[in-house]
Amino acid sequence: MARGRLRRRYCRMPERNVLGGQLEPCGTDPLTGFYRDGCCSTGPEDRGSHTICAVVTTEFLEHQRSIGNDLSTPMPHFRFPGLVPGDRWCVTAVNWLRAHHDGAAAFVVLASTHERALDVVPLAALREHAVDVPANLDD
Repeated sequence: MARGRLRRRYCRMPERNVLGGQLEPCGTDPLTGFYRDGCCSTGPEDRGSHTICAVVTTEFLEHQRSIGNDLSTPMPHFRFPGLVPGDRWCVTAVNWLRAHHDGAAAFVVLASTHERALDVVPLAALREHAVDVPANLDD
């Protein structure tokens, strides 16, 4: 299976997405989520709120590196493979919002974005970048 493809899995119950439905998986290759379960699930130990399912672009990855959040370099001790454009990854709500304000927001999969993201990011901002699967990741 090609990197970035989603293998169908289910998220922990009763997690909800920003649309009010059941939280859907974000990505399994690479395996994402604070709990590395493929979902943008959150809990009290997730102090960063890794709740936004982003489809990362080159621009977003460069922005994150510029603010001290290098998402491209592998860190095996955190089970982090390093991301490439097109990967789906659960990113922190604060860093995604900062990228949005700076004009470098990643695409967002709303059905896979946890409702707790709304504690930080307005739904309108998420909808502005909503995709199912973008045709060209560098647009």
